[in-house]
Amino acid sequence: MQKKSCLEITTITSKTAKIITAINAKDRILALIAVIIFAVFDVIVVISKQLFFTSYPLFKDTLFEIFGLFLNILIALEILENVTAYLRKHVFQVELVIATSLIAVARKIIIFDLDKKTGEDLIGLGFAIIALSISFWIIRSQKNRPSNH
Repeated sequence: MQKKSCLEITTITSKTAKIITAINAKDRILALIAVIIFAVFDVIVVISKQLFFTSYPLFKDTLFEIFGLFLNILIALEILENVTAYLRKHVFQVELVIATSLIAVARKIIIFDLDKKTGEDLIGLGFAIIALSISFWIIRSQKNRPSNH
């Protein structure tokens, strides 16, 4: 039996790790797609219950729930885009992550229940929006700046 050098073992281990990572990433993408499909189904169920099984379908009580469900789908689609962009380009897209975070915080503000939450919670969400907006502006302005290479 032939002895393998450390470099050969490292190369084999590295290739194996890349294969496992690719398989895991594909599994995560499939799981995320399943979550998105379930979320779309959930929105359809909530809306159809409101339309067909209530005597007065004005969405008065469930409007914020429906908005929250739609935004959940949008957030899941953004996360799916983040993961697939990373797998294609092997680059972490900070701008896309910040945009997804802004959508998530906006969702929290839209479905914010003043009866159950305090003013401090709303102030915290406001600071999160400000911080994420500034971060997004910085990233966007750096991206649009011409490079002097």
